[in-house]
Amino acid sequence: MLLAEDLLLLLVDDSTGRPVTDGTKLDHALAGAVLLELTLRGKVDVAGPGEDVRKGRLVVRDESPTGEPVLDQGLSILDAREGSKPANVLGRLAKGLRDRLLAGLADRGVLRQEKGRVLGIFPTTRWPAEDSSHENSLRVTLSDVLVQGRTPDARTGALVSLLAAIDVVPKVVDAPDRRAVRRRAREISEGAWAADAVKKAVAAVNAATMAAVSAATTAAASSTATN
Repeated sequence: MLLAEDLLLLLVDDSTGRPVTDGTKLDHALAGAVLLELTLRGKVDVAGPGEDVRKGRLVVRDESPTGEPVLDQGLSILDAREGSKPANVLGRLAKGLRDRLLAGLADRGVLRQEKGRVLGIFPTTRWPAEDSSHENSLRVTLSDVLVQGRTPDARTGALVSLLAAIDVVPKVVDAPDRRAVRRRAREISEGAWAADAVKKAVAAVNAATMAAVSAATTAAASSTATN
């Protein structure tokens, strides 16, 4: 599973097949997951001082294909926009990403596509779970890390950071103390578990995701007020 696929499975309700959070948050977090996975694989990095690309901007370290279509498309987008701020590429990475991930998970028998109509007129598509074994295992791992205090590996740490960035940790992990779980997720987001390169990327992606969600929410509110 890709990091973005793990995130999507956690944020789509198994029964209703609908997202458990706002679509804008979900889409930007999925884009952040692609960016973080490319960083974990050594493909993309956040530039430091003294590089050709300005400090804090995205730099492609390895252009070779990963063999994963979703990641390779993301890598192509980032290669064409090298030197951009992380916040400025999430929208492009997010375009059509959720639909591609959902279709891929359905093709592999993890989700089930159900088409219907609202009020008999408006077409709608739901994606309930078909095989929840991987997701269930993932939730156990997250509970071990967020509730029991186990040290996360790089992949789990990155996933927690994305969940924390859009404030959905309590929706994913069942815990008696929601504040404690949020606090633990924030601690993990600080990246003490990660190598320096990944730590920089996690911080940059988290900031970019929160900024993108905030900007989209403000724009939507402004549009509603104008109308």
